Amino acid sequence: MKQNHSKLRAGDLVEVRTPAEILKTLDDAGTLDLLPFMPEMIEHCGHRFRVAKRVVKICTSGTKAGSTLRGFRTDDVVLLEGLRCSGAAHDGCQKLCTIFWREAWLRRVDEGNVIPTNVQPAETEQLRARLKTRNGSNLYFCQASELSRATKALSKRERYTLWFTEIRCGNCTPLEMIRRMGIFLFWKIRRMLLGPYARGKSKATPAASLNLQAGEWVQVKAMDSIAETLDQTASNRGLWFSPNMRLLCGQKRRVQRRIDKLIVDGTGEMRNLRNTVFLEGSHCGCAHIAFGGCSRCEFVYWREIWLQRSCRAGPHEDPSERTT
Repeated sequence: MKQNHSKLRAGDLVEVRTPAEILKTLDDAGTLDLLPFMPEMIEHCGHRFRVAKRVVKICTSGTKAGSTLRGFRTDDVVLLEGLRCSGAAHDGCQKLCTIFWREAWLRRVDEGNVIPTNVQPAETEQLRARLKTRNGSNLYFCQASELSRATKALSKRERYTLWFTEIRCGNCTPLEMIRRMGIFLFWKIRRMLLGPYARGKSKATPAASLNLQAGEWVQVKAMDSIAETLDQTASNRGLWFSPNMRLLCGQKRRVQRRIDKLIVDGTGEMRNLRNTVFLEGSHCGCAHIAFGGCSRCEFVYWREIWLQRSCRAGPHEDPSERTT
């Protein structure tokens, strides 16, 4: 049978290659084109997943420059459905990053082919020995830490033309892209005329601790209450309340997890957070700040002062609904 060498698209069924095959693609630092294959990815070797989307452009954050739209230097990166980094090999980083997969680490498989791939323990250990988790004594080494090196800044022209690529590769429909463009243009014009959305008047923003735990139900406070906790940049102690978050005001969601520490994009620094959680189904599509949206689909950070404990959600509230 002739092998299909076309690029992977959303919905394709793939199998993660064996540790021995992946090891052959990596350099001495455990990277391929500067993108690390992380220890947290090894457990997926030999397993099958659907391609969620091709990675056309991503937002990076955490640096002094703020959030920046970038693209991988080579067009061979995809996301797989449901796979996020556990942080287990990086001292329990809680960021739950979506994992980037080079196409060289995957093989397309037929729907009817159910023969499993046998993963040898010795191969697994050889691969694990190649992979770095530290970059010196104080910095970590992972996909998030290396994003700035594995990607390039997109020109204004590239930012405004990649929408066609998103449609062509199956990431979204033309109608969805039109919706994203409309969201971006609305918020861009609004910022120009009125400044940041939901900006408050506080100079020293308040904090509150609910000690929320995974599985608890909360209700997002009303926008007026949240605005009282924000400064003139619409931030609470440096954490921005983005326009898409307003969509959940008044809704009930379940806490996905506490977020007490994370590795900062592009630096490898482990940063501590306080009184912050992820909510189930609350992801950022970045349509309000990135023309056409972002492929990364990261969790939105919620300060506990923006939430209040609640009883279980009603039958008409969908905790899996995505925030965009």
